[in-house]
Amino acid sequence: MAEAAFRRELARLDLELCVDSAGTGDWHVGKPPDPRAQSEAALHGIDISKYRARQIEADDFMRFSYILALDHQNLEDLKAIVPANSRAVLSLMLDHVDGMEGLAVADPYFGDADGFSQTWKEVSLAARALAEKFS
Repeated sequence: MAEAAFRRELARLDLELCVDSAGTGDWHVGKPPDPRAQSEAALHGIDISKYRARQIEADDFMRFSYILALDHQNLEDLKAIVPANSRAVLSLMLDHVDGMEGLAVADPYFGDADGFSQTWKEVSLAARALAEKFS
């Protein structure tokens, strides 16, 4: 959902940036987004059904200028694997929203569909704030 929200904001601002998403673990590699995430994105006119999970790779730290984590554990996992020659700046996604610095995006996975609505709101706020920094 975060990737989709960011792509939407880039399109709104007519910006072209290389955007991708990846997990720190391998348990969902090759799988589509959770059906509840797909439903939430669809409510906002975005089809993420073709997205497929992948695990972050060492090359990502050279390919991307910024790597955003949605929560503290993923940020720590990224810090543990960041290569010495990384060019990427690591941060929490909500660090880019005034007043939400240091907060984690709500993890909806173990809840009901309402949790995905809250997560969408949070990643959309962060996506808008981040995209505007590039405009």
